[in-house]
Amino acid sequence: MNKNIIYTAIAALAIGLLGGYLIFKNSANEQMAVKDTSDMSDSHDHSNESEAQMWTCSMHPQIMQPEPGDCPICGMDLIPAESGADGLTADQFKMTENALALANIHTTKVGMGATDGGSLKLSGKIRENEEANAVQVTYFAGRIEKLYVNYEGETVAKGKLLAMIYSPELVSAQQELLTASSLKESQPQLYKAVRNKLKLWKLSEAQIDKIEQSGTTMENFPVYATVSGTVTNIMVEEGDYVKQGQPLYKIANLNNVWAVFDAYENQIASLKEGQEVKVTTNAYPNEEFTATVSFVDPLLNSKTRTVMVRGVLDNKDNLLKPGMFVEGTIKGSKITEENTLAVPASAVMWTGERSVVYVKPDADKSIFEMREVTLGSQAGDVYTIVNGLEPGDEVVTNGTFTVDAAAQLKGKKSMMNKEGGKTMTGHEGHAGMQGNDQAASGSKTDHSKMNERMDVDKTFQSQLNGVFEAYLALKNALVADDPEGAQSSAKNVSSNLEKVDMKLLDKENAHNHWMTLQKEMKSSADAIGSTSTITEQRDHFNHLSSHMIGSIQLFGVGKKVFKQFCPMANNNNGAYWLSAVEEIRNPYYGDAMLTCGEIRETIE
Repeated sequence: MNKNIIYTAIAALAIGLLGGYLIFKNSANEQMAVKDTSDMSDSHDHSNESEAQMWTCSMHPQIMQPEPGDCPICGMDLIPAESGADGLTADQFKMTENALALANIHTTKVGMGATDGGSLKLSGKIRENEEANAVQVTYFAGRIEKLYVNYEGETVAKGKLLAMIYSPELVSAQQELLTASSLKESQPQLYKAVRNKLKLWKLSEAQIDKIEQSGTTMENFPVYATVSGTVTNIMVEEGDYVKQGQPLYKIANLNNVWAVFDAYENQIASLKEGQEVKVTTNAYPNEEFTATVSFVDPLLNSKTRTVMVRGVLDNKDNLLKPGMFVEGTIKGSKITEENTLAVPASAVMWTGERSVVYVKPDADKSIFEMREVTLGSQAGDVYTIVNGLEPGDEVVTNGTFTVDAAAQLKGKKSMMNKEGGKTMTGHEGHAGMQGNDQAASGSKTDHSKMNERMDVDKTFQSQLNGVFEAYLALKNALVADDPEGAQSSAKNVSSNLEKVDMKLLDKENAHNHWMTLQKEMKSSADAIGSTSTITEQRDHFNHLSSHMIGSIQLFGVGKKVFKQFCPMANNNNGAYWLSAVEEIRNPYYGDAMLTCGEIRETIE
């Protein structure tokens, strides 16, 4: 019995030892497996992190190297580059909230449905009402001794003395009157004929009686205004010899004026005489004037592909001046298309070959990307979209050119660069030799595809150059840290923008682009002109520069312009400006960092 107990105890102990061994062996294997998995995972994560991390230069962001070191251009220590953790696609880019607020970026969601423009918008100018114009002529030949109205714009009333003329013919006619006067009892018919002859030369009965009573001839004869109005053209000078019937002055009655608009071919069907036009002008932004369409030109201008539309405006308060730019809105001009996608015209940028918009793919993030679209018809300030957008897409409708400038800055697809990629600066090859050939070659831009310039009138280019010259003066004032000079130059920019004749643009999209650019530039220039704080001036100058760059890229100014860039401006987001010379003079930092920057593009 004792032996059985001993055998049983030994068997139990052996079974216990065997079970413990199996249990602890499995646990150890699991721990090893977990440790190995953890080690592998850690090793994998660090490997990816090492692979993803690139190093760049704060002064030269085109430099990209896989490990830390010195910038091959300026020698500064490289810093970690953004790793792209935002989840952006190759064509997307991000803007800061501050940039969005400064540029007043607005977006609109587009949807499918019927588009009804409801109104037609036209651009034009105020002109004199030619039906109310008069030409003041001389009724006798002679030499102008004195002009009493010497400048255009002077208001004259009917009967006002305009000029004095010496006329040999009238001197002879007066002598005939004095002779006939002595014979009027015996030859009344002769006397009457001589008096009538003087009346044909517009001498009054009182003047004739005065000559007869004095018994002497007058050498110089007055010319009086036959109508009231405003002198718009002085056609002679003192000392000139004039013929009978020759014009002296052009006098306009500005109590009513013409609003003359240009309408494009696709708008003609919506126009007819008698339509009411609501007219607005920048001079009186809070006032609206009413005109009636009185004439639609039956002939199409083959050069501009437009027809002239004319309306008559009451102007008794003399608010509207000939030459003033105006916009007209004709209500009830409808273009309806069922089940079409429509976007505001301000969202569309047109290069001459293609139309693009900027889309915000995520409503909660300030991320944008460019899309090419195919346009349908235009109804007022709305375009229908044939291809390129989907219902629900959110598009930029205000500040479009600022978003486009940001795309160019980040080397993404943009209006003028449909392939994307940053412009070469001349240093990328050196960076490539430091082990980043792929990054350097990837930053090249095909300039033949960038410069999709519109063909515009040389006069328009000359007027735009006047704006550019004022812009350069503003830039130089900021370089010199001179806020008062910047204010003065900004006002000149604004003034020169108003002098640009948008009617010289014979393509509708060019016209629309310029209206957007002009509005944005004037807003920035006015903002600079209204503040004496140079920091604020430089913020607005960044916005102004992005639209000035767009204008010169689109239209040109007939000379070489250098697009320059400072990576540290705009809170280290970088900012562009334009210069007429290659030498770097930084307007964003002035004397503090005068030569910080580089040429990013030469615009021919």
